[in-house]
Amino acid sequence: MEKLNVLFEDNHILVVQKIVNIASQSDKTGDIDMLSIVKQYIKEKYNKPGNVYVGLVHRLDRPVGGVMVFAKTSKSASRLSNQVREKTMKKMYLAVVDGKFENKKRDIRRLFV
Repeated sequence: MEKLNVLFEDNHILVVQKIVNIASQSDKTGDIDMLSIVKQYIKEKYNKPGNVYVGLVHRLDRPVGGVMVFAKTSKSASRLSNQVREKTMKKMYLAVVDGKFENKKRDIRRLFV
């Protein structure tokens, strides 16, 4: 099992660092995924028997590393999903690039539209 870097945890949510090249949730490859890692973490930390509830609030692509938020209750999952749907949850992206931009004043967001 992969080691989980927990950035924040309370009774409702768990915020973790997603490892590069690990899927957010299970897929046809059968490779380990963040949702399974988080479930195992909660199961072990709180000595929970049986299935553990963890709500997947959002995903990050497999090759991407970053911060993911998981819901620890169905109520928090519903509220967080609603924030994603209504676009009230703020997201920030940081890209590490190699090379130089021709025009330093150009808005990088336009490069990806």
